[in-house]
Amino acid sequence: MRSKYAGQCLCGGIHYSVDVDPVFAGNCHCKDCQRTSGSAFVPAMVFPEKDVVISGEAKYFASTADSGNTHSRGFCPHCGSQLFAKFSHLPGLLGIKAGTLNDSARYVPMLDFHVASAATWDVMNPELPKKQGGA
Repeated sequence: MRSKYAGQCLCGGIHYSVDVDPVFAGNCHCKDCQRTSGSAFVPAMVFPEKDVVISGEAKYFASTADSGNTHSRGFCPHCGSQLFAKFSHLPGLLGIKAGTLNDSARYVPMLDFHVASAATWDVMNPELPKKQGGA
């Protein structure tokens, strides 16, 4: 049986699968996400961590957001792909970067958030709701 959502890092050292729908899916335009992705935003989905099956082990790097909350990003220690995110203010949830999905068409964003920090050259989908700050 195929998982509803499945993906991996660039080198294939880490694989994940999830069989439930995301609690949230959206495009984060905050400055931290711009810096860590090297792009205008991060397309992200959030799932209950208990429902995500992971093979391989990610290395986590923690940073402090403007809010004072801790944001830990999970990378493959071999190829550097950023796959996961954990948030101190959202215990029990795990973020997954939509670009790591095997079938990226599975990603359907609900909104754009932190748009106050969006890059001037960022072109957002006008049909998605916008939130100035966090989701």
